[in-house]
Amino acid sequence: MAADAYERGRPDYPAAAIDWLADRLDLRPGRTVLDLAAGTGKLTRLLVPTGAEVIAVEPIEEMRAKIDGARVLGGTAEAIPLGDASVDAVTVAQAFHWFKPHDALAEIHRVLRPGGGLALVWNVRDERDPLQAAASAIMQPLEEDVPRRHRRDWRDVIDATETATFDHEQLVDEDAFVQRFTSVSFVAAAPAEQRAEIEAQLRALARDADRPIRLPYVTDVYLARNT
Repeated sequence: MAADAYERGRPDYPAAAIDWLADRLDLRPGRTVLDLAAGTGKLTRLLVPTGAEVIAVEPIEEMRAKIDGARVLGGTAEAIPLGDASVDAVTVAQAFHWFKPHDALAEIHRVLRPGGGLALVWNVRDERDPLQAAASAIMQPLEEDVPRRHRRDWRDVIDATETATFDHEQLVDEDAFVQRFTSVSFVAAAPAEQRAEIEAQLRALARDADRPIRLPYVTDVYLARNT
């Protein structure tokens, strides 16, 4: 199942980044935060301990089934199933580059209360690391023109008032290493023969790596206010 591969292969988010978000978005009991395009709940479950009410909106049923600890709704960024001015904060992790920005921002503005915050979060693979760079080289022939985080300046897109960067690391075994990269959209959507070839190359790369396998990341956060 794609959701299983995503949940097993994708990293979580660094504690320092969650603390920063909780502080800037004032996440606490009595506040409500929407985690939009929540996936399997990688970020959602880390927001729950803030004490805020957490609502996860995700369009894919298979992904929604993995989310726990929050109110879970089906929906998209362009059609959020919540009322006007109903949340204090919105988070979007690993997903905003898939949205229709104009439509999504209009919907986010609609559901946010005045003064509420929008935070975009991405775990960015640190390709200064030889292992990350080698994995990118294996996948690159399949990338073509799919939406990617690095193709936009998100500070300008959302008129960000603050940005922050945090170091992060994911420890994986061979299977999780392979699933980390085969869960990338353009690899997962590739024809079976191409996908099998990519997986074989990734598995060979993992077998030659030191143990535990360490994958470094840089976690980027962009914050905007609803004025």
